[in-house]
Amino acid sequence: MRPYRGSGPRSVAKGHNQDQGEVMSTDELVSQRDLAFQLYEVLDAEALTRRPRYADHSRETFDAALDTSLAIATEKFAPHNRLADENEPRLVEGRVQMVREVGEAVQAICAAGLQCATADYEAGGMQLPEVVAEACWSLFRSANIATTSYVGLTSANANVIERFGSAAQRTRYLPALRTGRFFGTMVLTEPQAGSSLSDLITTASPLPDGRYSIRGQKIFISGGDHELAENIVHLVLARIVGAPAGVKGLSLFTVPKFHVDENGQVGERNDVALAGLIHKTGWRGTTSTMLSFGENGRCIGELVGQPHEGLGYMFHMMNEARIGVGMGAVMLGYRGYLAALRYARERPQGRRPGNKNPREPQLPLIEHADVRRMLLAQKAYVEGAFALGLYAARLVDEQRTGESAAARAEAGLLLELLTPVVKSWPSQFCLEANSLAIQVHGGYGYTRDFPVEQYWRDNRLNMIHEGTHGIQAMDLLGRKVVMKEGAALALLGREMETTLAEANDYHLLREHVPALKRSWDAITRTVDELRPALARDAEAALANANAFLEAFGHTVLAWIWLRQAVAAARALPQASSADDAGFYQGKLQACRWFYRWELPRTDGQLALLRSLDDTTLAMAPNWF
Repeated sequence: MRPYRGSGPRSVAKGHNQDQGEVMSTDELVSQRDLAFQLYEVLDAEALTRRPRYADHSRETFDAALDTSLAIATEKFAPHNRLADENEPRLVEGRVQMVREVGEAVQAICAAGLQCATADYEAGGMQLPEVVAEACWSLFRSANIATTSYVGLTSANANVIERFGSAAQRTRYLPALRTGRFFGTMVLTEPQAGSSLSDLITTASPLPDGRYSIRGQKIFISGGDHELAENIVHLVLARIVGAPAGVKGLSLFTVPKFHVDENGQVGERNDVALAGLIHKTGWRGTTSTMLSFGENGRCIGELVGQPHEGLGYMFHMMNEARIGVGMGAVMLGYRGYLAALRYARERPQGRRPGNKNPREPQLPLIEHADVRRMLLAQKAYVEGAFALGLYAARLVDEQRTGESAAARAEAGLLLELLTPVVKSWPSQFCLEANSLAIQVHGGYGYTRDFPVEQYWRDNRLNMIHEGTHGIQAMDLLGRKVVMKEGAALALLGREMETTLAEANDYHLLREHVPALKRSWDAITRTVDELRPALARDAEAALANANAFLEAFGHTVLAWIWLRQAVAAARALPQASSADDAGFYQGKLQACRWFYRWELPRTDGQLALLRSLDDTTLAMAPNWF
């Protein structure tokens, strides 16, 4: 296996209608130089190899996993990205049909062991750090987000069963889930409830043998039916008969499509029916399903863990999924940015302002200032969000393997605080990057002859699923920043102070130090002023939570960009080539752009929040 070095592009064959059928460079999935920079220069992933869990690993093994992922992503995932979009799953005589390349791709991941990259050796895993595994998965998400989702959901499903399931459930399901014999889902949403989980009505009635009879309707279940594997294991939220109302009465159940015996062998069909497929604007390669449980009164499920604790268990999967959603948004934005950058370099159009001579050759688009503005915005959004997502994955490693109990606890606290931002900020601003990528392409960008319109369509979902933008905003302002008397907020402030002290050592970065201090002080002052209002009148205090999410997210991203800039400023004097120096200078310039163009947005948003502006809340429904 050739080690991944984060160097120049390697060409591979391109598949159906992918970037007009030309040969695809692997640097069209992500800047490999940026990936190496994030892992080894910003996050110091090699330091993890000094910990017992990762002692068998080295940079060479990390690079080998990345190189394997890169090869599978380019050869198995990217070629059918457009094909699956144009030929979405269909229901034919009660069975789901999809393009065969989807099955080949997901089995390639499983055959390489990447399905369980972070799992223990004893469980058949590779025992990779989360940050390295997330870097591997970023390549698949960039290549084909829809196909990747089948495997990502299965991995998260297996993690829930491993952590909260019984010994019998672990024996029955985990080996098959880890190897790709079975796939998995998370089953929450119901037609009448939407995002309001407290209103779920799917029921679980106890049976004499300790199992449960499940009955209800579920909707928007990604990967809910297909024939990619022998079986599908659904993790279903339901309410045991007589359970308390609201979310405190929800329990979690394993409900397989086909029954499974104690040895993991598949038996007869469970009473889980595919009621229909949902056809989405984007992300078309993933089956989105309506499922009916217990139409014939014979749907059998097994309780996971303790009764009425289901939402807590499911949140373990949902929080993983939220980081995955954020990274999916990042990679779709990144893919669009790289496509726009390539187009801007190759497409001649127009001349410099003031040059009216039609005989002079046209300039590449990238020579025009407004095009560079759009490219710089995309770079700032996607590379900043990429760094944020990998930082969150590094926190998972700290939470699991930190060198002290205090370090592990602090990592968990930071991760809990940042999860709404990791999910939602990329979903908003990497979507904006996709919009700018279309704009760079001009009229061609709005056609299906170029891939950027699909990236936008695929990315539009990310503001909705795994907790809408508004829900994440209320969670951040209403709970996360004030939890434990503001301990998480204070901890993040200390992390920022460390970065600010490092930035002060570089004259190129000193102008950013007071800007970030002012923004963070405004964040903490806003939280302090809103805290009494949250206790007194939560509806009024949370009415503008979306503005807080954006301002808080921008401040976090400014910090993340300063972390990158410190690493770039440190490395620039030792740059080994003009290309290497240009890479670091690009990082410094993108950081400068973010501080000058983006961070100032937060001033007005935070002032609005502190004023408890009631314009939205006071708008009567009948005034629309």
